[in-house]
Amino acid sequence: MKSVIDLKLGFRDAENYHRRENREFFNKIFVRTPELERLCEPGIFFLIGEKGTGKTAYATYMSNSSYKENVSCVKNIRETEYLKFIQIKNEKNLNLSDYMSIWKVIISLLLAQQIRDSENNLIAKGLPLFDKLGSAIDEFYQHAFSPEIINAIKFAEEAARSAKIISDFSEVKLGGKSSVDFSESNYQVNLMYIQQKFEKAFTSLKLRKNYILFIDGIDIRPSTVDYDTYIECIKGLANAVWSINNDFFANIKDSKGRIRVVLLVRPDIFNSLGLQNQNSKVRDNSVILNWVTTYADYKSSLLFSMADRLINIQQDNNYPPGAVWNYYFPYDAKNVIAPLPSPTSFVQFIRYSLYRPRNILTILAILQENYIDQGREKDEVFYLKDFTDPAFTRKYSDYILGEVKDQISFYHSSKDYETLLKFFQYLNGKSKFSYHEFLNAFEKFTKFLNTNNYDIPIFCDTPDKLLQFLYDLNIMGYIVETQDTYKPFFSWVNRERSPSNIAPKVRTHVRYEIHYGLMKALDLGKLFNINDDEEWGNFA
Repeated sequence: MKSVIDLKLGFRDAENYHRRENREFFNKIFVRTPELERLCEPGIFFLIGEKGTGKTAYATYMSNSSYKENVSCVKNIRETEYLKFIQIKNEKNLNLSDYMSIWKVIISLLLAQQIRDSENNLIAKGLPLFDKLGSAIDEFYQHAFSPEIINAIKFAEEAARSAKIISDFSEVKLGGKSSVDFSESNYQVNLMYIQQKFEKAFTSLKLRKNYILFIDGIDIRPSTVDYDTYIECIKGLANAVWSINNDFFANIKDSKGRIRVVLLVRPDIFNSLGLQNQNSKVRDNSVILNWVTTYADYKSSLLFSMADRLINIQQDNNYPPGAVWNYYFPYDAKNVIAPLPSPTSFVQFIRYSLYRPRNILTILAILQENYIDQGREKDEVFYLKDFTDPAFTRKYSDYILGEVKDQISFYHSSKDYETLLKFFQYLNGKSKFSYHEFLNAFEKFTKFLNTNNYDIPIFCDTPDKLLQFLYDLNIMGYIVETQDTYKPFFSWVNRERSPSNIAPKVRTHVRYEIHYGLMKALDLGKLFNINDDEEWGNFA
């Protein structure tokens, strides 16, 4: 077996696998799942998954490998794009329908360029509509178009000029002038004209392969863009994705190859987009990434296959599934009720991971880092005590808390996040607590905020609202006693989420538990001898 030091654990952010030097390794370690197969279906327009579940990894794999005759590419929306949209909105007084029209033009332009640049797709020469549209794009950008969203926005922003150039290349000319007159004041009309030309050009194509445009990056709101402006922008994007896929691309006839755009989105954000018939779109037009498994079934889970393949593929010899993992992690996890014939070390990873591949990769990276720092080359393997080592628990807990902060920042300010952290001080070190204890902590918490003139975040309006907020963030789960099996039922939002229940609700008047991975960062798990409200106020 390779030494622990020599194991390559890859990147936690799949964007790194876009780079040419990393693609071969990524293609080797990637696990082809049923979700990947479903993502190839023509009716899938949304790829939904919580942070760290692999949305970017799936899109990257598709774009790197041309999987199943799908020529794919990934485009990321970044802060500069949102700032540009704000500028256009202010200059042109845009509304949601205007945003939708702009996004349709941007999507169409990127797809048209993707098809033009493809070396693997044979398009019959002499297709006048598509050829002329391509010439218009070249003219607009002076043959220097770089197919990124920020550059495509310019085409939509200068709609009058874009429409004029397209018209010059496609319309009948009278006396050296286009028969169509375009005005800067008719912005929406110009956008519609451009979109119609794109649609006619796409309809004329006889594609032999499928083309997919993945749009990534909407999960994190830039701090410079307020929430209302941001959500308005991505609502327009989501509606454009639905409209151009369902109303146009799905109805193109006489072409073997199909065209699609797929939006990558977190479930909580998808729930905020206000799409009509949302439940139907989740079921019929979405892939939801869910890596949940059970302790007893972990060996047959996709989550274990992902982790096992990562280290197995790097060995010089071929080993059966699980053999390499058991070599590096030859121990049983604690509190495994049903004994299994082979080591259950992966159960410990499940407890800490929230069932997310990125968390598994982070755990492995921290364990390897500590192994090297401690000079343990002679050990060759890991032990259960590595999970309880303060060098591990602090690093991993801080990482998980950072993931929570990123998720909160989509809706709330950093100040609200800091205020939320103060609440956990009033649990008096308890990681498990009753509803009554939660209410007591909430009362002391809000008393402190009021006494010290803190702004109370909207998620702290009521105790039950905060309870739901903590549940939504996977900070906390709830426990219900059962009578039939005498075994408690544990509920975590990522376990309960499904196509029919995209936003699970927390129960009140039951028991609750803070997630394993967060306890160290929140100073929970050890009781404190602090009972006086005044002392808590001073400590906070």
